[in-house]
Amino acid sequence: MAWRNISVSVFYSTSRSIMVRWSRFEGASSYMVTATLPNTVITSAFAQFGGNTVLGSLNGLTTNTLYTLRVVALNSSGNEEAQGQVDGRTAPDVPTIELATSKQSDSITVEFQEVTGGASYLVRTESPDGSFLQTAVSTSPATVQGLQPYTEYIVSLLSLNSLGGQSQPSLPVTVRTVLPAPVLNTSSPSSDTIEVEWDPVDNAVQYTLTITLDSALVEEVNITSSTAHTLSGLAPGSIHHIQAYAWDAQGRPGDSSSVTQITRPAQPVDFQLSVGWDPLSLVVTWAETQGATEYTALSSTGLECSSAGSSCSLTPLYCGESMTVTLTASNQAGPSLPSQLKHFAGIPCPPSPIWLTEPEPERCLVAWDAVDTADYYVTFLKRADGIETLCNSTETSCNYTCLCGYTYVISVHAYNEVGSSPPGPLVNYTTLPCCPSDVSISLMSPETLEITWSPARGAIIYETRAMDPGEVIVCNDTAPVCALSDLNCNSQYRVAVIPCSDISGCNQNCPSQVHETGPCMPTIETVSQTNGTVRVVWRSENHAANFTASLVCDTGTVSCDTEENSCEISADQIVCGSDCDVSVIATSGAGASFPSYVVPLETDPCCPAELTVTQVTQAMSNVSWSPARGAHTFHTSLTSPRGHASCTTADTHCIVGCVTCGTSYSVSMEARSRTGRQAQCSYSGFSTSACCPTGVRLYSMANNTLLVYWRSTSAMVQYTAEVYGSQGNHTCSPTVLGGNSCDVADVTCGGIYTVIVSPINPDGTVVPFCPLRLYSVSCSGGYVGTIVYRGKRSVD
Repeated sequence: MAWRNISVSVFYSTSRSIMVRWSRFEGASSYMVTATLPNTVITSAFAQFGGNTVLGSLNGLTTNTLYTLRVVALNSSGNEEAQGQVDGRTAPDVPTIELATSKQSDSITVEFQEVTGGASYLVRTESPDGSFLQTAVSTSPATVQGLQPYTEYIVSLLSLNSLGGQSQPSLPVTVRTVLPAPVLNTSSPSSDTIEVEWDPVDNAVQYTLTITLDSALVEEVNITSSTAHTLSGLAPGSIHHIQAYAWDAQGRPGDSSSVTQITRPAQPVDFQLSVGWDPLSLVVTWAETQGATEYTALSSTGLECSSAGSSCSLTPLYCGESMTVTLTASNQAGPSLPSQLKHFAGIPCPPSPIWLTEPEPERCLVAWDAVDTADYYVTFLKRADGIETLCNSTETSCNYTCLCGYTYVISVHAYNEVGSSPPGPLVNYTTLPCCPSDVSISLMSPETLEITWSPARGAIIYETRAMDPGEVIVCNDTAPVCALSDLNCNSQYRVAVIPCSDISGCNQNCPSQVHETGPCMPTIETVSQTNGTVRVVWRSENHAANFTASLVCDTGTVSCDTEENSCEISADQIVCGSDCDVSVIATSGAGASFPSYVVPLETDPCCPAELTVTQVTQAMSNVSWSPARGAHTFHTSLTSPRGHASCTTADTHCIVGCVTCGTSYSVSMEARSRTGRQAQCSYSGFSTSACCPTGVRLYSMANNTLLVYWRSTSAMVQYTAEVYGSQGNHTCSPTVLGGNSCDVADVTCGGIYTVIVSPINPDGTVVPFCPLRLYSVSCSGGYVGTIVYRGKRSVD
C-alpha cells in the first residue's frame, strides 16, 4: 500500500505539553497523534482524535525536551491511510519569583532564579482594572517600566525558548509601586532666603527636604504637616540644590525631585559715574556682585540702562543737566535692594557759535560766546596734514599761527569740575592758497607764452594773467601749466599766476614777471630775380629785430641776414630749374617771429644736356633732346644764311620743316619754365645732306648697256645710281666728283627697272630719301631696245 503524506506543524508548546496541527485527510475517520524521543520507538505520549479534528494536544511531556510528533490518519476500519511528522520542543520549566520590589513610582523590579533551557523570560503584570502588561527580559533582575505610581500589581513570570515556546506562569506575587515625587516651586524673596513650596502627594505621610551648596549639606528637614518651607541665612547670589521625596504609610520613600535656586544678589555698595561722548551719555561703572546676571541703573530724570557686564550708559544726556543715580543687581531670582543715591552735577554745554578771522597773513583768531558753569576753555586745532595744536584760555578767544594752503578743523570745549562739555560745532577754515614757486615763462610761438610752475598747496585752480597797457589775457586751469595765446607780437606783458580755491578764494598777493612776446611777422612786398641774384623787399612793425630772408628750393637753401627791410640773395648755388619759396623771419631777444607768407619763385630752367638732329627727308629733319630740369616747353631753331627753320613743343623732340639740302645750320634752343622763365641754349652746328639730283634719265646703249644721266647739284658730291628690277640689280657711279652719268652693262631687256640716283655722304652713306623713277626696257632682236619712262615716286 502506498503511503500518502499529510502536513504537520507545532501550534503551541508549554513546559509539559505540545499542541499539534495537521492538514485534513479526506476519508479519515480518526487521527492518532504520538510523541517519541528522536531516533527511538518509545512512545512518550499519545492521543486519538476524531475525523473532523485538525488540532490536538499531547500532555505529560518532559520540560525542555525535543520530541518527534507523528500524526496518522485512520479509516473506519482502523487502518492507516496517511501520515506526517514534525519535531517539536517543550517549553522550559516554570521559573520562580524570588523578590519583587518597587523603587520608582513607575516601575517594579523582579528577581528570579533562571531555569535550564530558558532563552528569555516574560514578566506579566496585572493592574487592578484587569489589564495586562508583558515585558520580555533576558536575565535577572528585570524591571518593568510604564506603571502607575502607588498602584498594586499582580506579577508573574514565564520562561521561553526559540523552539518550545513559553512555560506556564510562575506563582504570582503582589507589589505596590512607590509614591511619585513632589513637584517643587522655589523662589528667593531676598538675598539670604529661599522659599520652597509643593502640591500635596496623595497617600504621603511625610516629606523630606535636603538642601546642599557646592555638594555640602546645608540643611535636611522632615515635614509632616505642611507643603512649604523657608530657608534663611543663605549667602547672596549663591546657587542651592534642593531635593525632596514623600514617604508612604509603609515607610517607603517615593521618587525624588530636585531643583536649583539662586538667591538674589547683594545690594550694590559702590559705583562710579563718568561722561561718555558717542553718543553723549552718563556712563555708570560698578564692581561685579556675586550671582548677579544683570545690573540696572536708574536716574532721577527717568533714564534707565541695563547690562550684564560692568557698565552701562544712561542716554540721552544733555549738557547742563544734573541728576541722582541708583544701581540694582539682579538674577533669575529677582532684583537686589537698590544702592545708595549718587549725585551727578552735570557738564557744561559747548561754546556756540564759533567765529574765525584772519587779521593778517599766517595769524588766525578764534572767538566764541561765554558758557555758564564753564571754568576754562580748550581750543582744538587740527591741520589737514595731521598736525594738532591746543590753546587753553579762560577768555573767549584764542590766537594761533595758520599757514597758507591748509584747512584747519577747529572745535572749542568748555570744562568744569565734572569734565569736558560735549563736542561743539566743528568749524573748517581754509587759508588762502600759497603762491606758486618755480614760475617759468617761455615763448612757445611769437604770440603765445607758456607758463609753468610747481603746484601750490591749497590751490584748486590757477588764474594766469598776461597784462599790457591795452588788454588782459586770462587762462584758468587746474594743471600747473598754462599757454597764453593770441597775444600781441613784439609787446611786453606782465604775467602773474594767481592760485585759487573754492573755499578761501584767490591769493592776489603773488608776484608777477615781465616777459616780451616774439617779433611780428614780416610781410614780403616784392621779389625780383636778376643775373643770379634774388632781391627781397619787406615791411615790418617790429621796433627792434634782425631779419633773415631765405630762398628755400628743392635743391638747397640760401639766405641773407640784415637789420634793414631788404636784402639780396645770391642764387649761384641753386641748381637751374629749381622750385623755390622766398620767406622772411624776424628775430629778437624774445625769440623768433612767424615766417612771412611765402612767395614762390622759379629759377631759369636748365638746358637739355644732349641734342641730336636727324634728317628725315630732303627738306625735313627730326630734332630730339634729353629732358631738362624745370623746362616746360622748348623752342628749337635751325639757322643758316640760306634760311631759318624752327619748332616749338612740350615734348623732347620735334620735326623741323623747310630745311634746305646741302646747307650748314647753327642749332639753338629756348627752354621755357611753366612761369615763362627762359634759358638760351646753343649746340653744335648741323649740315643737311647733298641735294638729290634732278633730270634723271635712262638711255639704251649698244651691247645691252644702259646710260643713267642726271643733273648734278654740286661739283663736290659723289653720286651713285641703282638700277634694279625683276631681271636683275645693277649699280654704277661716276668716276669723278660732280659727275652726272654712268653706265650699267649686261642689262636684260624685257623688264621694268627702278632707277635711283643718290648723293653719297662724306661718311660713305647713301642719302636714303631721293625719288625713284620707273622705266620699261623693251627688247629688239634680243638686245636692249626702246626705253619708256613710266613715272616716278618717292623712296619707300
